[in-house]
Amino acid sequence: MCVGIERVLPPTGDGNPVRSGGRPQIGKEVRDLIRRMSFKNPLWGVPKIHGELLKLGIEVAQSTVSIYMVPRRDRPLQTWKTFLCNHMEGIASIDLFVVPTIAFEQLFAFLVLGHRRRQLPWIAVTRNPTAEWLARQITEAFPWDSAPKYLVRDNDRPFGAAFKARVRAMGIRDRPTSFRSPWQNG
Repeated sequence: MCVGIERVLPPTGDGNPVRSGGRPQIGKEVRDLIRRMSFKNPLWGVPKIHGELLKLGIEVAQSTVSIYMVPRRDRPLQTWKTFLCNHMEGIASIDLFVVPTIAFEQLFAFLVLGHRRRQLPWIAVTRNPTAEWLARQITEAFPWDSAPKYLVRDNDRPFGAAFKARVRAMGIRDRPTSFRSPWQNG
């Protein structure tokens, strides 16, 4: 039945008949380049490697890049929970929350929590929180010699430029949590 197939479909050069469908295969050099890029840059994902290939003038689909990437054995980055456990000694969290009063007014409470022993070193209340007021509170909560290495906080609007400058001046690394991610507070 397939005796005369060579006469109908001419060989491609590698001994196989012409492939009629699907995407064209990519060369061995491109496959090796994708593998080498993914191995040497473990933090790069498919979109990054695809973009770098496009910069080099190599046009392949992202799905093709994902097929030829070297699979990762483990996560290259630590998780948020692991980060909190590893740096518990030098982490403090701050939060600003609303406290309703009996007279239907709103007060804003500023809370500082030390992660090492779950201590509460500072709490303050105001009617109108500003970045300057928050900067003063962080200075009073942590005198210059007892400041934590990391400060985890929400992305609230009152944590403005004055607050960020004060934290930076104290040598604290500011780590705002992602938007709508309350589980990152530790």
